[in-house]
Amino acid sequence: MGESKPSDSLRIGITCYPTVGGSGVVATTLGIELAQRGHEVHFISYERPFRLPENSSRIHFHQVCVNDYGLFKYPDYTLPLSVEMASVSCKYNLDVLHVHYAVPHATAALLSRCMLPPEKQPRIVTTLHGTDTTLLGADPGYGPAIHHALIQSDAVTTVSAWLKSETTRVIGFDGPMEVIHNFYEPGTPSRSRDAVRRELGVGDEVLIVHSSNLRPLKRVDLLLESVANIRDQNSYKLLVLAGGDFKQFSGDVKRLGLENRIVVRENVLEIEEYLQAADMALYTSESESFCLSILEAMFFSCPSVATNVGGIPEVIDDGQTGLLVECGSADAIAKAVEELIIDKDKRQRLGEKARSEAKRRFSTNAIIHRYEELYRRLISAPPTVAVVEGCR
Repeated sequence: MGESKPSDSLRIGITCYPTVGGSGVVATTLGIELAQRGHEVHFISYERPFRLPENSSRIHFHQVCVNDYGLFKYPDYTLPLSVEMASVSCKYNLDVLHVHYAVPHATAALLSRCMLPPEKQPRIVTTLHGTDTTLLGADPGYGPAIHHALIQSDAVTTVSAWLKSETTRVIGFDGPMEVIHNFYEPGTPSRSRDAVRRELGVGDEVLIVHSSNLRPLKRVDLLLESVANIRDQNSYKLLVLAGGDFKQFSGDVKRLGLENRIVVRENVLEIEEYLQAADMALYTSESESFCLSILEAMFFSCPSVATNVGGIPEVIDDGQTGLLVECGSADAIAKAVEELIIDKDKRQRLGEKARSEAKRRFSTNAIIHRYEELYRRLISAPPTVAVVEGCR
């Protein structure tokens, strides 16, 4: 059994994808912040989240062991995850199991709850981050399971109002959903801005940053075509912080003659060093539920040029904290980028406003308490239980 706890602290389980990506970053930061506020936090996943520090007070990691039995064509993760969720919930008396991304985390959480007696069942909070709705929700092989998981969850949150409306439209879920925007807590860079720019070979050029996992919807092809259309090619350098292998775009880089304009850093964990060295950011996605990378840049006074899609307008105030352009036109994107390259005063003005708004609306102080309030509200309400014999 778990140890006793102070009456005002909670025991919270968190499951997320541990790899580079917005949902994992947000979930990990949430857990760290909750622990700093006195709660006990248990991460449950197949590997340690990449931004989760070792030996942190009140933070625990439980690894899910996935066996590759020859009986199965593909290794199964959902069942081992649900068993580990049930085990951790039972042993540590979890109050809440907060799962980020519906597939397979929400379905595994529901199964784990069915393994437990009523007095051991945690409340389940499911946070939707994007493609669990927009991609998998539209897939007949996943959509009904996601719909069921949302109905059975004690609470559902989305990272933008746009994603909330899409979840209703795509999945047909019309139950309660609370919009709690993404947040960010920047670390302190260990090197100076000048040192990082020297490492990147940047002099007087405007340094444009792009950070993403390179998935097709990020439209890296459009990103490259757009910067290739900037008339003064000596006026900028593009830094790509790639959460994956950028070699897949090497042919595009060569075709567009961008070999001397692009610097790539792959799988960077401490992005703050590079963000502080940048002057602006560029995002050409065809769909985004929020775009955490824009927010990260905002905290370092970097205004973004970004496509006017999905939840991005909830992050960028067009003409005030950045510039929005229609998706698909490399010429229009290049023109907006050129505007900020040429007009340094405007670039700095937008950047200063972006930093101010990021702190006001999307800091941990602005957001974390909303999750705490949600957890406490659920715990005080009658539970949704599945009656079973017991737990081991």
